[in-house]
Amino acid sequence: MKLTFLGTGTSTGVPSIGCECETCVSDDPRDKRLRVSVIIEHAGKTVLVDTSSDFRQQALRFGLKQLDAVLVTHCHADHIFGLDDIRPLNFRFGALGVYANERAWVDIKRIFKYIFEPSHFGGGLPQVIPNIVVAEASFCIGENLVVTPLEVIHGRLPVMAYRFNDFAYLTDLSEIPGRSMDRLRDLDVLVLDCLRFKEHPTHLWVDKALEFVAELKPKRTYFTHIAHDIKHERDSRRLPAGVEFAYDGLEVE
Repeated sequence: MKLTFLGTGTSTGVPSIGCECETCVSDDPRDKRLRVSVIIEHAGKTVLVDTSSDFRQQALRFGLKQLDAVLVTHCHADHIFGLDDIRPLNFRFGALGVYANERAWVDIKRIFKYIFEPSHFGGGLPQVIPNIVVAEASFCIGENLVVTPLEVIHGRLPVMAYRFNDFAYLTDLSEIPGRSMDRLRDLDVLVLDCLRFKEHPTHLWVDKALEFVAELKPKRTYFTHIAHDIKHERDSRRLPAGVEFAYDGLEVE
C-alpha cells in the first residue's frame, strides 16, 4: 500500500492570505500546505479521500491518471468543494463511485444540486455513483482493499474516518468514541488530525493527538490538517520518535 499526501493544510491553506508569520513566509516547501487530502494506492486501485478545494491543483501535481473511488469524510468546504473537478476523469472512465455517510449526502446534494437535478441544462456534469457508508460496516474496493468507515466527532458533528487494511486516516476531529478506538488498534500507519500546539474546540492539538497515539500505539503516526502555527523544521523536534508532521507530497509505503 502506498499513501501520498496531496494536502496537509487547514481550511485556509498555508500560507494564509495576508499573513506574514514565520511559517507563511517560509521558503521550506514543507510549510506550503494545500487543503487536506490523501491518495491511497493498493493492489491496482487508487482511492482519494476528500475532493479538497485544491483538488485540481493537487491532481495535476500528483499526475493523477486513474481514480477508482472517492471517500468523503464530511462536507466542510475544504473537504468537498473540489468535487466538480472529477469531470476529466469521468470523460475518460465514466461515472465514479463516491462514498459518504447519509448526513454528508444531504449536504452533497444541496451543495452540488445541479449534479442531481435531471432538469439541469448546459455544461459538463460530474458523474457520480452515490454509495452510503455506515460506521463499522466494512466494504471492499477491488479484491484486496478493505475499507472500514469509523465515526469520529468534529466539535459536535459526527464525521467519517476510514481504516484501510492496516492504515487509518482520521482528519477533522476533536474526539474518538470508544467503539472507533477499538477499531483503530494494531495499525502500521495512523494519520491523525493535529491543527496546532494550542487547544482548539473542534480539532486535535499536539498534546491531545499524542494522547491518542499513546493509547493506540501505531507503528508510525503522521499529523495532518496543520495550521500556520506549526513550522515544519522548527516544531518537528518537539515530537516523539515515531510521530511526524506530514507535508504535501510525502509518500508513505
